[in-house]
Amino acid sequence: MDLMKGKKGVIFGVSNTHGIAYGIAKQLHEAGAEIAFTYAGEAMEKRVRPIAEGMNAKIIMSCDVTKEEEVEAVFKECEKVYGKLDFVVHAVAFAPKEDLMGRFVDTSKQGWDIALGVSAYSLVTICRYAEPIMNVGSSIFALTYLGSILSVPSYNVMGVAKAALESAMRFLAVDLGHKGIRVNCLSSGPVKTLASMGIAGFSKMLKAATMRAPLNRNVSLDDVGKAGLYLASDLSSGTTGEVIYCDCGCHSAYASAEEMDVLSSVPEA
Repeated sequence: MDLMKGKKGVIFGVSNTHGIAYGIAKQLHEAGAEIAFTYAGEAMEKRVRPIAEGMNAKIIMSCDVTKEEEVEAVFKECEKVYGKLDFVVHAVAFAPKEDLMGRFVDTSKQGWDIALGVSAYSLVTICRYAEPIMNVGSSIFALTYLGSILSVPSYNVMGVAKAALESAMRFLAVDLGHKGIRVNCLSSGPVKTLASMGIAGFSKMLKAATMRAPLNRNVSLDDVGKAGLYLASDLSSGTTGEVIYCDCGCHSAYASAEEMDVLSSVPEA
């Protein structure tokens, strides 16, 4: 498939072969795209470099997205090597583990600042430095999750960060739209990744999503990768300022038949 032949872009956030960002990178690469990769510090390089080299990446750089000078350096290198870019994928999120546990009301100020800085404000920084070298008709999109609009157990401050990310995306879509640059979010259902396994009770989230989803299953990395390919490609040429869901319909269902059967056995108040 040559859908992305001649297209060039950068992905922030690939960390291993089991993550959503990798699923997207794989689909883009197989469709013919040239991809630059970043990694978060030396500790992640040994994981990311083999992945990037396996996709013939010309750029593999360390980048802490909370440091503007490092983000700027990535796009300067992209301009030097590629000239212009056609897509940027924001797949970066982090919150201190202790702020993903217990009650949300106990979220620390430090945890709040870290979660929103890394997971949401970084999209603003990335768009600022990407804008000058993006082609007309190019695409920027970020990964989000249903916890942005619904309270999800153990998601806590990350849910607030994803809500901020989605809101920022809409403002960025307006700012960059006059240059023909699209900005969107891709909301995946729960996928068993190394990052997600750090969320307490994640296995229960997977079961709940399977029960509620109209397709009666959870999404796969291939599912989300294909949705990412759609957003990065010209197939989504008229789509901007949107949250695109790829969760087997889970976000659209109030409750599954199985859940309603369980609830029917609970005495009414």
